[in-house]
Amino acid sequence: MNVIFSLCHDKGVGLVSPTEILDMLPKKRRYTEERVEGILNELALDNYFELLSSERKGEKMYVISLRTNGYAFKRGYVQRRRDALFKVFWAVVSAVIAFTVGVLLKRIF
Repeated sequence: MNVIFSLCHDKGVGLVSPTEILDMLPKKRRYTEERVEGILNELALDNYFELLSSERKGEKMYVISLRTNGYAFKRGYVQRRRDALFKVFWAVVSAVIAFTVGVLLKRIF
């Protein structure tokens, strides 16, 4: 979804080829055009964007129109990251407090 958002966030609509999407994806996972098409269809079903397939000069193209979930994707991503960092911070603070209380109890008894 990061790739689609970066390609279409300016106007909310984009004409994208599968090779353009493949070039932006990490090379480690070895995506294929069929796998990318499946992922795009799943994201379209999740109401992130509207997906239309077309052909231009014999090359397959996707017309992608972002929907509300698509526009809110980046905000949700940042919010999930912030929540995860807060949980890690809270776990570290709790561990420090537990250690301090343990040391104080050992000194008292």
